[in-house]
Amino acid sequence: MTKRIDITDKLCFEENPVLEIGTLDVEVKADAETMLRLMGVFTEKAELEAVGEALNLIFAPEDVEAICNLERNGRKLSAKSLMTIVEAAMSLVMGDEQGE
Repeated sequence: MTKRIDITDKLCFEENPVLEIGTLDVEVKADAETMLRLMGVFTEKAELEAVGEALNLIFAPEDVEAICNLERNGRKLSAKSLMTIVEAAMSLVMGDEQGE
């Protein structure tokens, strides 16, 4: 007889998490297919190029636009901050970042 193990209770089918950036709340796509594509993007491309593609994978188009239009005191979001947003979203999805 074939050995069988039921892991159904260990799987997660939750809603997408939300990343809060000031007054902006953006939903982060957390499905397995998106995360696998995301990992491929960061393995195959330079970091700055990968960030642009990652934004389009993990956020809805209207959220990408809202993120790119963020300003504070008349200054646009820096490239470093954009990378921080992508990294935080990835951590949130992978379970490294817990909501406070």
